[in-house]
Formats: sequence, structure tokens, C-alpha cells
Amino acid sequence: MENNEKHVTENDPKIDYRGWKAMPFIIGNETFEKLGAIGTLANLLVYLTTVFNLKNITATNIINIFNGSTNFATFIGAFLSDTYFGRYKTIGFCTFTSFLGLLVIQLTAVFKNLHPPHCGKEMKTCKGPTAGQMAFLVSGFGLLLIGAAGVRPCNLAFGADQFNPNTDSGKKGINSFFNWYFFTFTFAQMVSLTLIVYVQSNVSWAIGLGIPAALMLISCVVYFMGSKIYVKVEPSGSPIAGIVQVFVVAVKKRSLKLPAEHPMLSLFNYVPPMSVNSKLPYTFQFRLLDKAAIVTPKDKIKPDGSAADPWNLCSIQQVEEAKCVVRVLPIWFAAIVYHLVIVQMHTLLVFQALQSDRRLGSSNFKIPGASFNVFLMLSMTLWLPIYDRIVVPFLCRITGKEGGITLLQRMGIGIFISALCMIVAGVVEEHRRSLALTNPIGVQPRKGAISSMSGLWLIPQLSLAGLSESFTAVGQVEFYYKQFPENMRSIAGSLFYCGMAGSSYLSTLLISIVHNTSEKSATGNWLPEDLNKGRLDFFYYMIAALEIMNLGYFLLCSKWYKYKEIGSSDLELNQVPKQSETSTIGV
Repeated sequence: MENNEKHVTENDPKIDYRGWKAMPFIIGNETFEKLGAIGTLANLLVYLTTVFNLKNITATNIINIFNGSTNFATFIGAFLSDTYFGRYKTIGFCTFTSFLGLLVIQLTAVFKNLHPPHCGKEMKTCKGPTAGQMAFLVSGFGLLLIGAAGVRPCNLAFGADQFNPNTDSGKKGINSFFNWYFFTFTFAQMVSLTLIVYVQSNVSWAIGLGIPAALMLISCVVYFMGSKIYVKVEPSGSPIAGIVQVFVVAVKKRSLKLPAEHPMLSLFNYVPPMSVNSKLPYTFQFRLLDKAAIVTPKDKIKPDGSAADPWNLCSIQQVEEAKCVVRVLPIWFAAIVYHLVIVQMHTLLVFQALQSDRRLGSSNFKIPGASFNVFLMLSMTLWLPIYDRIVVPFLCRITGKEGGITLLQRMGIGIFISALCMIVAGVVEEHRRSLALTNPIGVQPRKGAISSMSGLWLIPQLSLAGLSESFTAVGQVEFYYKQFPENMRSIAGSLFYCGMAGSSYLSTLLISIVHNTSEKSATGNWLPEDLNKGRLDFFYYMIAALEIMNLGYFLLCSKWYKYKEIGSSDLELNQVPKQSETSTIGV
């Protein structure tokens, strides 16, 4: 733990790092924020199909598009945070905006004229929402989107800002913070998926949606209570502009030839004295980008050593920062396909649960469909402390590496487990459907027969999904944070959510294609309103095949990937690597 450690340089003001003392406010804010947001979003699929009377496919696609747009908006939020407002102000404003969004959604349940009339169990056709009702609901979605755009990419980076990155205790604090952050995150999800979802499904939607709004208001209060002890990093301008400059200048100078001598000796080598970014050593990957640092007679240099026009000349340090971003992108594409599994666990699995025997033992208590995802969170919650406190120290003693294994190895293990998850999901769905056709125990209104298979059979696939998340999702966040330049950490956080956005959009595309094409096939529609008449198991097997191919792609990318290193500003000739030395670090 850090105890008021000071990080002082000759040019920088004193920064009082409070470390873990600031965590109760930051993690408290995050916990209540997630309790509020997830408490509403977790059961939104059921809300749209039961209260707003939407069809399964329509509701699923709406949720996927909303989740995708929300996650993609984090990129914009991160840009605005890093460029104009800073993380402290961004999180505060967006947390309050999320509260307003949850309040609007609650009002759709409170007032009868804001949702369609109730649809009785025997009614096969139900009246859908009017344009005005959908518009009011979508306005709530819009406010949630704005809130998530700022909170999601900034809270992790803001928490890490509280630790001194130049001390051993600070580095350990940052590493441990990532794991404990996800622990509290999953704990909040578990509470939302059980208590709050139960109130919504069995007591009252108005009360059940009001609880998350109240929790979000508490999140605002907790966050501002810690204002006096936070380290508030000021925005340093647009970090994206510097990356774009490299590509623009490299294109302008594409016809020039690179010098024969080592680039660190021949190219424009300037580092701003107040830069927050670490000095990066030269790498031989993406050498075309090096042309952005070629000095021509037309390029003018200021007295302080910087380029007069950064859109005509970039420094080699700037080029290396751009390379860091480019190297991450192939890994990011693999993450998009990986998250397909998690998307299905939060959407189609809910419909599976509704057409399964949800009774707990011999009692009449039924587990709400959306609450089954608590097993995913439980698996993740149980594993993360074990991994952080037992597995990592054990692996460190064996491998001698920080974290025990590399971040790419951690992510690869999760992708492999995700493929197993989909195979198990397909087998379980095949069993559920078979029992629904041969031994049903009832009928789900407007859906179909309820299988006699216990819903607890869904636990194995959810447990595997949670275990997969603890490897890949946590590894991803830490990977982006450490591999991006320091002034792009909010952007790095948003990249994780942009990957999830891509998964939501990809899932929507796959569901639409499969739904439309399978209707004309000999096997019939794979994803009809009544799952018993479809072949959801085939859809799961298809995703399992995609994950296996994705694992192969990921291993190739990992073999090629070169981790970011921190170099010295002074280059000794005997330390200059030969151009042929282009070995990369494996998984």
C-alpha cells in the first residue's frame, strides 16, 4: 500500500499520491454505479418483451445495438476527457447523466401511458408500443449512453492515477487494483442480477427500476466525497492528433528513402520536456511510418528543438507511440470475436432460461431468467482473488515474470475456454429442447413449451464464461493500459469497450443473417420465437467454430507482437541493435 508517496521531478509540481486511501471513494462510486446501471440493463431484455411487448429477435437486436452504441461511445468520451475536461470532471458529469437516464426508464414503468397495455397470458397477439412511448424510452437510453461514454473509459485510468507509477509499491498497487476493480465490479453485478432483478420480475417494475436510479444517485454522492484527496490529472490535449499526424506525414513522405544509418541517429529525435509519455526505444516494425521523421530541407525546427509544423515532421518518439497503437489493433480484432460468447450469455441464454424449469428444488420459487447470469459473475468473483493472491505469486516464482505469465498468454487461455463454453452451451440446449418436446412441464406465454430440464444445467456454460472473462477481459484491460502511451490511457480504456461494441454489432449481424437464411433451410429457422421449434444449439456450435478459428488467429498475432519497452533518452552506439534483429516476443 502507498502511504502519501511523493513523486517529484525538477519541472513538475509535487503530487500527493494517496493510493489505496482514495480507493473507497473510487471503487464505491464504481460499485454503486454498476449496481444502478446493471440493475436496469440486466433485465431490460425481459422488460422489452413483457412490458413493451416486443418480439424476441427485435428485443435482442435492440439490446445489442444499444450495448454496441454505448460501448462505442466510450471512445468519444475518452477523447473529450483526455483533450478537454480531464477524467475527474468527466466521471462526475457522466455519473449524474446516468442517474437521469435510469430515472427516465423508471418513469416508463410508473406511468401507464408511457408503455403499451398489459398483454394477457392467453393473448397470442399483443399491442406494441407507440412511436411516442418508444421515443421516451429511447431518450432514457440516450442519457445512459452519454453517461457510460464518460464513466467506462475513465474510471479505471482515474483509479490508476492515484498510484505513483515510479515506485515499486505504486506499480504493485496498479496491478492489484485491476484485479480488485473487477472483483467489486462482478460483486455489484451479482447483487443486481439477484436482488434487483427479483424485485423487477416478481414485485414491481416501477420499484425494481427505481432502486437502480437511487443507487446511481448514491454513486454521485460517494464520488464527490473524495474530491479533496484525488490526484486529478489535467487534460494534455488531443493524444489522437499526434497519432494521426504520423500517418499523414508518412503518406506525404512515402516517396523518400530511409537513411542507411540507425534511425535513432538519423531521424528527427525530439521529446517534449514536459511529456508524460515514457521514452520509447526504436523498433523495426512498421518501418514505413519512420518516414514521418525524415528531416527535409523544407522542414523548419524551432529554437527549442521541436518541429515548426507537426503536420510535416514528426519525431521518432511520436512514431514509436503510433506503432504502439498499431501493434495493439490485431489483438483488439481478436477480442471482438471473443466477446461474442459473452454477448450470447446476456441475451439468448435468458430466453433459454425462460423455457427451462426455473424452480429451485421442490419449492415454488422461480429464478428470474436474467438472474442466471449471476453464476457467470460468481465464477469470476471467486476466481479473481484466488488468481491474484495464490496463482500469480506461484507463477512468479516459476517464471520470474511480473504477473506470472504474459498478458497475451492470459488472454489466450480465456479465448480457449470461451470455445469450450459454446460447445457446452450447444450440448445443454440440445438436451433442453429434447425434453421440451418430449416431457414439457408447462407453457411460457407467447413463447412455447417449458422444458423439464432444470435451469441449473445452464450453470456449467456460465461458469466457463466467467472463468474466460477473468482471464481475457481482465487481461485485455491491463494489456491496453500498459501498451498504450501514457497520455492515451483513457483511450486505452475505451478500446476495451469498443471491442465489446464490435461484438454486439457482430452478434446482431449474425443473428439477423441466421434468422433470415435458416427460415428457408431444410432444418427450419434456428432462432424462432419458440426456441423449441428452432436449433439454437446449431447457432452455439457455429460460434464455437468461430472461437476456435479466432484462437488460431490470436496465437499468430501474439507470436508477432512486440511488447512496449521503456528505453533511455541517451543512445549508446554499442547498444544500437542491428536491423536484422527483429525477433518478437511470443505469447
